[in-house]
Amino acid sequence: MTQQYTLRDAQDHLKKLVDDAQHGKTVLIFDENDRAVQLVPVVAATKPRKAGSARGQIKMASDFDAPLSDFGEYME
Repeated sequence: MTQQYTLRDAQDHLKKLVDDAQHGKTVLIFDENDRAVQLVPVVAATKPRKAGSARGQIKMASDFDAPLSDFGEYME
C-alpha cells in the first residue's frame, strides 16, 4: 500500500511516516513541483566486521611483485 503526502503534511506527521516506512509501507512525499522522494528503512549489518577475519583464505603468487612482460617498453 502506497501512502502519498505533500511536503507540508509530511513535516507535520514525520514520526508516523518513518514508523510506517519501517513497518514495510511505501511512503512517498511530494513537493510543490511534484518531485517525489520515498522513505525506506535502512537495514543495519547483522554483525560488525572483524579485522583479519579472512586470514589464510587469500593466496598471492610468489611472483606477484615481478614486472609484467607487457610493460617492458615502459620500464626502460
